[in-house]
Amino acid sequence: MTLFPEGVQAFLGLAVLKIASEKGLASFEVINIRDSAKGRHRQVDDRPFGGGPGMLLMPGPVVEAVENVRAGHAKEAVTILLTPQGRPFHQRMAEEWARKPGLILVAGRYEGFDERIVNILDPVEVSLGDFVLAGGELAALAVAEAVVRLLPGVLGDEESARRDSFQDGLLEGPQYTRPRSFRGLEVPDVLLSGNHEEIAAWRLRAAQARTRSRRGDLFKEETGA
Repeated sequence: MTLFPEGVQAFLGLAVLKIASEKGLASFEVINIRDSAKGRHRQVDDRPFGGGPGMLLMPGPVVEAVENVRAGHAKEAVTILLTPQGRPFHQRMAEEWARKPGLILVAGRYEGFDERIVNILDPVEVSLGDFVLAGGELAALAVAEAVVRLLPGVLGDEESARRDSFQDGLLEGPQYTRPRSFRGLEVPDVLLSGNHEEIAAWRLRAAQARTRSRRGDLFKEETGA
């Protein structure tokens, strides 16, 4: 759900989301929040009570848009508001939501949502991180892709999703492809050995080292150290 459906629709025709749709493994509907607004001008935003900069999304159009979808074919869908005030999105959420029958992703705009939208809809509020975008469309699409790529059959190689960063609590380690030598940098010999046990052990050590150096918080969480 967005005030800019054209931009969202364009992204749905790319890469993983397009593949999932063509395979019949996922379907998408882009809803213009403004279609649920009342009056000649279909107003969706207004100034905040108590003063302050910017405009807020009014409760009426957003609540009615979500309730209309819930009343139809998405009764069991998870409603998600994309907002900087939400809890950080992570891979475990993607895994959980990939098992759900559907998602309703609501992209905010302006200074955010009237709080009564949250009170009435009781959504999951999600943020991509400690930064602010002009709207929630990019965040909603990021969540959609993170979830959809986990659906069985979407990726050409199921092992690809299982070895992603964060799947086992670690960042993915370094990977290499041809040529074997590039500007004096060589592919590690172990990856050319054909010994699958040694390769797996090397990849685990490399993933742990990368996680420790780049995301110490994740490493402590994984190891308890």
